[in-house]
Amino acid sequence: MRLEILAKLDSLDMQNAIISNIRDLINDKNLEPGDKLPSERTLSEKFGVTRSNVRDAIQKLEFYGLLESIPQSGTFVANIGVIALNGMIEDIIRLESPDFKSLVETRILLELKTVRLAALRRTDEDLEKIKIALNAYEAKVLEGKDAVQEDLLFHLAIAKASGNSSMNTFMLKITPEIITNFEKYHVCDKSLANLGIDEHRAIFNAIELQNPKLAKQKMKEHFNVLYQYCYNIKKSF
Repeated sequence: MRLEILAKLDSLDMQNAIISNIRDLINDKNLEPGDKLPSERTLSEKFGVTRSNVRDAIQKLEFYGLLESIPQSGTFVANIGVIALNGMIEDIIRLESPDFKSLVETRILLELKTVRLAALRRTDEDLEKIKIALNAYEAKVLEGKDAVQEDLLFHLAIAKASGNSSMNTFMLKITPEIITNFEKYHVCDKSLANLGIDEHRAIFNAIELQNPKLAKQKMKEHFNVLYQYCYNIKKSF
């Protein structure tokens, strides 16, 4: 566990160092919105890191809207002033990896919004994808197998059905960390997983009925046990 934490910190330090170097390059070269950055290969050679390290840093800056990558063209400075860009990069570098409780709280806030929007906006195709994810989760649980990934795919299908690309992106961003923590703390034990079948069905039915108030209520009930479980874990540290 200690080695895993250290490796994660080393990776974060590496990413932050590359982000700092990209910021300095933008400032030193007086790059303006729309100007093109050097290629990943050039940056990797300049910074003495791998291309994948550079790519990860660029993707993080893209996520926050500071850079824009265009296929076959390259990576460009986004339409934001230099002062704002420098300030935002400083904030990004200071960000810490979220703890489990923070991830759960963020997920709950997002999903109470996405499920309401999904009930209002879902298409028949969206509903079918949510149903497929629900069935996959139920099958795994009834077989007595771990269903963490199927559980989150059900929730991601709802996020996609919300029609809000920003919320969907945030869900995709935090999902890998949530899966890791669920497995680490054994959150989805058999009793919770079996209860989850009924709760997932209730959420699906509310979305199918296009009842946003009911959908939000059922999602809130679904997360009640998870939040309490998370709180108890936090207190035990």
